[in-house]
Amino acid sequence: MKIKTSYGLSWLPLAIIVAIALALWPLTPPTGLSAAAWHSAVIFVATIVAIVANVLPIGAIGIISITIFALTYAAGDKTASGAIVTALSELNSSLIWLIVVAFMIARGFIKTGLGRRVALMLIRLLGKRTLGLAYGLAFADLLLAPAMPSNTARCGGVIYPIADSLARSFNSHPDDASRSKIGTFLIVCIGNVNDITSALFMTAYTGNLLAVKLAANAGIHITWFGWFMAALLPCVVSLIIVPPCIYYLVRPEIKKTPDAPVFAAAELEKMGPLAKGEWLMLATVLLLLVLWIFGTWLGIDPTTASFVGLSFLLLTGVLNWEEIKSEKGAWDTLVWFAALLMMANQLKNLGFTTWFGDLIGTNIGHLMAGTSWVWVLLLLNAAYLYTHYFFASGNAQIAALYAVFLAVGITLGIPVLPMAFMLAFTSSLYCSLTQYTHARGPILFGAGYVPTRIWWRTGFVVSVINQVIFMGVGLAWWRVLGLY
Repeated sequence: MKIKTSYGLSWLPLAIIVAIALALWPLTPPTGLSAAAWHSAVIFVATIVAIVANVLPIGAIGIISITIFALTYAAGDKTASGAIVTALSELNSSLIWLIVVAFMIARGFIKTGLGRRVALMLIRLLGKRTLGLAYGLAFADLLLAPAMPSNTARCGGVIYPIADSLARSFNSHPDDASRSKIGTFLIVCIGNVNDITSALFMTAYTGNLLAVKLAANAGIHITWFGWFMAALLPCVVSLIIVPPCIYYLVRPEIKKTPDAPVFAAAELEKMGPLAKGEWLMLATVLLLLVLWIFGTWLGIDPTTASFVGLSFLLLTGVLNWEEIKSEKGAWDTLVWFAALLMMANQLKNLGFTTWFGDLIGTNIGHLMAGTSWVWVLLLLNAAYLYTHYFFASGNAQIAALYAVFLAVGITLGIPVLPMAFMLAFTSSLYCSLTQYTHARGPILFGAGYVPTRIWWRTGFVVSVINQVIFMGVGLAWWRVLGLY
């Protein structure tokens, strides 16, 4: 029996989700919850499960969820016009437009070839050994991260093709045992490093901006520079430690790569000197960084800054309007992000998030009475991280659980900024746990270099290493910064 139609609808999971939602809808809400809060929660959870079950593409699920939310008056609106206004309320969110515009700006890196050039230059500089090659790719990812909010595009669209070419140049191919020469190591490494670079900058991953918005709903305001400073030391330590750990775990057969700088130099020669578009792209990145870092003092909002960057690219011809219209990832994100953020905000406004956080927090509080908040933070963060095994989308988990875990932590007396930052950084660091837990996974895993056993084992070990670093170095660093 076929459970998926020709146009991509998985009807059996959808039927099960709808049946359970219909059964839950008429139930009397638990004590402390209004009917509107209960109905909003039912639709929200059904939406998250539909995303995880891949019932339809995530943008299509977003459209359907917005429609159902408006038709059912889920938030308690009294009129039809009020219901649709509520359902569409986050389409005017400055956060969402920051993400959309940044996606478009990121297209310039790929179009101009600047991202590829940066990676090749670092390989030429550092690539004489296999580990140095990994660091070269890591630093390239690091330099691109601040202005590329799609870590899938950054890793899968810029870094992976170079890693693949390098592996093949050493006769390490994905479809036979030669993958273990160097290909497996490079692919595993670029994925796990991408998680760290995504955590370092607020604008390096769409999920970061969602976490910032949900933290703001709880009264915790995080700036671009504040995020960067909090992430700086633990992320730098992770970037230094993780590649050698993966090198030890994967054990590539080729240890020295004297031909890699030659390969990079040859590719750079083909590219020629920096073209006009690359110079303009570089100027755009520097402009954006200045506006994002000093925006508070200059009186420029981060979203406005992103529009300034995009306008510059349009005025100079680096990008044209046809390319902006064809940036499917940006418009797709606009729809599904608006749906998830709208429902998350309604759950907060209607009291569901606080109620659920208090419920869990009270139970955990009884179990861990008298325990240091550091151990409670460790427990909650580990639970949040390894719950990701059950999600096929990083953003879906952030939307579903970030605010809940944040509320629980605050209820249990954990200082608010360490709690908010730890969960936010973990929301990037869990992306390599398995090959299905992030949109980047199918690109890297689908290449064929990494067996499932190696992916899962390495992902778990690196997740433990990152937790140790962030709970140790991170908390000490945040103490120095005065965050608690």
